[in-house]
Amino acid sequence: MNPLFHEIFQTTRDITNKLNSCLKEHDLYSSQWTILYTINKNGPMSLTDIWKYLKVEAPTVTRTVARLEQLDWIVRTEGEDRREKIVSFSEEGKKKFPDVLASVLQFEEGLIETFNDEEQQQLLELICKLKGRANHWKS
Repeated sequence: MNPLFHEIFQTTRDITNKLNSCLKEHDLYSSQWTILYTINKNGPMSLTDIWKYLKVEAPTVTRTVARLEQLDWIVRTEGEDRREKIVSFSEEGKKKFPDVLASVLQFEEGLIETFNDEEQQQLLELICKLKGRANHWKS
């Protein structure tokens, strides 16, 4: 295995674990956060749109959304088609989201505080370049 990929995988796991620790005070996990962030960014979305956007399997998104609904973060409503479910913030979720966002932003700042603006831009460009290659790969 190319050591680069080993480091990417290990770093991703490490960041996810540390993010989960950060989110623990809000009784959330990173998988739940990604859905909340996506809804905040894009507005109400169908379950299908969420799993396509996040590139996660549908059953995983459905389970995570169900848990967020139990925790009163989100609500599901019927879309144009009765089978379609639209996910949006609950009133309670709208109130709590800014505190979670502040915690995540503080976590992110701590991760990149040793990078200057140029290094951050370089890293972003390299990640995007790698992502572009991965999107062209036929599995």
